[in-house]
Amino acid sequence: MPVVTCIDDLRTLAQKRVAKAIFDYVDRGAYSEATLRANRADLESLALRQRVAIDVDRRSTRTTMAGQEVAMPVALAPVGLTGLNWADGEILAARAAQRFGVPYTLSTMSICSIEDVAGGVDKPFWFQLYVMRDRGFAASLIQRAKAAKCSALVLTLDLQIQGQRHQDLKNGLAVPPRLTLGTALDILSKPGWALNVMRGKRKSFGNLEGRIPDAKSLTTLSQWTASQFDPTLSWKDVEWVKSLWGGKLILKGILDVEDAKLAAATGADAIVVSNHGGRQLDGAISSIRALPEIAAAVGGKTEVWLDGGIRSGQDVLKALALGARGTMIGRAYAYGLGALGEAGVTRALELIRGELDVTMALCGLRDVKDANPSILRPS
Repeated sequence: MPVVTCIDDLRTLAQKRVAKAIFDYVDRGAYSEATLRANRADLESLALRQRVAIDVDRRSTRTTMAGQEVAMPVALAPVGLTGLNWADGEILAARAAQRFGVPYTLSTMSICSIEDVAGGVDKPFWFQLYVMRDRGFAASLIQRAKAAKCSALVLTLDLQIQGQRHQDLKNGLAVPPRLTLGTALDILSKPGWALNVMRGKRKSFGNLEGRIPDAKSLTTLSQWTASQFDPTLSWKDVEWVKSLWGGKLILKGILDVEDAKLAAATGADAIVVSNHGGRQLDGAISSIRALPEIAAAVGGKTEVWLDGGIRSGQDVLKALALGARGTMIGRAYAYGLGALGEAGVTRALELIRGELDVTMALCGLRDVKDANPSILRPS
């Protein structure tokens, strides 16, 4: 086992091990990737306020997210193609999250299906939904999530149309991976990854198999998105989803105060301040810059969470200080999965909790729920 001290170490290991097209799908963003970079840069620019001679013994990172008790204010965000980073990756990530005590969110664009993951864990997980042109299919996904006893539905609102991701196009990303000279050479250089993924239960989109006509012939993500994601999505559809679901609802992809107010008015249990990890509107504001205004506007009506750029426990604490009740991580745990499988996801969570705990102590906090703007230095 290599010495892993931070999420960047897991990223380096994953890059060495995972096929380039799959690693880049996780790692890269839209267009010039300005928003992808801003998510990290704006978090890093926030300075913490060091305090001394304060009793910080017996610290706690425990809290709740949407009423669910969590070991720390972090949930695993939905990440597509997780099962191509490691065989049965969605099941492994869900198991690691369950064991650690944080929520796991299964993507609509997962390799393992809702039923696969439900059969691999013994506690409820969350399901992320894209509303598609075929409303009957969207409704069937909701019913399948209910049958699997998913404890929350995460409705993503910022992918009505896909932002262009240059690297995916250059890589010719396909599911399952399409064999070309370039991909063949890459796979030959990473035989461990190829053998591992071939042992997986599925090689294509598990939630879509046999349910969308000709889905298997739509090999690229861009083709599938163009044919199935719906640019007509509106707040009426959110109400429709809410009525069908009937359980805890989380709205993801909010970056504007006006949208946040509309989202809160739906009665959602939480909203997630997110720019889709810099994978949609390039040039959009970073999630952490958008957070304080949104939290101030709607924090009293619904829980506000942050997604985008979280790589450490310090990042988590900074988000809490600026008004978030919780956070979501995507790339951070996907790097861990690609690097070391289930153990890598666990290691990513351990790193983040350890950093969160130490940073709380050095900022004079004993309870993570006490984080507030006073722990940040004025800019």
